[in-house]
Amino acid sequence: MSLVAVWVVVALVAGILEVAVPAFGFVFVTLAALVAAVLALFGLDLAIQVVVFAGATLFFLLVLRRVFIHRLGGPGVPSRTEVLRGKLAEVTEPIDPVRGSGRVLVEGHDWAARSPVAVPAGARVVIIGADGIVLLVSPVQGGAS
Repeated sequence: MSLVAVWVVVALVAGILEVAVPAFGFVFVTLAALVAAVLALFGLDLAIQVVVFAGATLFFLLVLRRVFIHRLGGPGVPSRTEVLRGKLAEVTEPIDPVRGSGRVLVEGHDWAARSPVAVPAGARVVIIGADGIVLLVSPVQGGAS
């Protein structure tokens, strides 16, 4: 088997691993193996091919991976609680900051809620964030609705 074929096989195996293992790293091994295959095609020595393969793999992993992740990585799918930030809710069970208990009704859905201050039932609050599935709320100032 020629060295070109060996490098192509390495590239194929790395490509299959990239699809099978969600690590986003084997694609760079695939690219480096293809670079080494081109060097083998031109008849360069095996030692040079291996050194270039190793260097290209490191370069692709350290430089290109960061660029691709930055370009491909978006904000992702918002959580169920993230879309509620800034919305108004009504306290259905008093919020007690000491016990960490309380419930609110927002857009027709009941949620556990916490606040740094006590909030009585029936009060209006604004959702300022979330801790998991517990909404973090703050009383609405001035009685706004």
